[in-house]
Amino acid sequence: MTAAPLTTDATTPPAPAGPLLVARDLHVAFGPTTALAGASLEVDGGEILALMGPSGSGKSTLLHCLAGILRPDDGTVAFEGRDVTAMSDAERSALRRSEYGFVFQFGQLVPELTCEENVALPLRLAGVARREAHSTAREWLDRLEVPDIARKRPGQVSGGQAQRAAVARALVTRPRVVFADEPTGALDSLNGERVMQLFVAAARETGAAVVLVTHEPRVAAYSDREAVVRDGRVREQVRA
Repeated sequence: MTAAPLTTDATTPPAPAGPLLVARDLHVAFGPTTALAGASLEVDGGEILALMGPSGSGKSTLLHCLAGILRPDDGTVAFEGRDVTAMSDAERSALRRSEYGFVFQFGQLVPELTCEENVALPLRLAGVARREAHSTAREWLDRLEVPDIARKRPGQVSGGQAQRAAVARALVTRPRVVFADEPTGALDSLNGERVMQLFVAAARETGAAVVLVTHEPRVAAYSDREAVVRDGRVREQVRA
């Protein structure tokens, strides 16, 4: 059975007119190594933004600061006007659970759970009843064109299938922002293309913004805008 197309409804807040995320003059150092040296960036609601740059440029560190995973040594990150850098660890964790979704290079699905249970997990953590959470998870696996992996564990499916489950898990709560760090880096070109097609289409239909770290131009081509990170700063921004 093919799931019905996604529609924007009362559960999907409209994208705000102004920037959703704003980073100002971020500085991060790991010992003697400077990762960010005054990086600034804005992310609009509903936009797909690709962070590009060579290895070690600071793009993943910037993503982690935007996502509230890493607190910068200096500078600020604001989400809808709220200062994320001033929040406690518990407040930032709550923000990540309620407003953000994450897709990592290797999926990072829980190996002991089935793919359906992995996708349902964010809903269960948010207090959604088991039956409803699992029904929604199955709908998302169907939407990502992998309904047959619902009862399988991550180790029993292909890399491309597992990454589609990871995308479903990231979007199942209809987050405002999805952060994706090299989401196709572990996939071959064919699987990578299909994952990106499905990922971007689903994000657009739910209204989620996407901040995407990649070094691959073919992946960045799915974005609305590319921001080039070099030497810990955002050096260039180009509309795709």
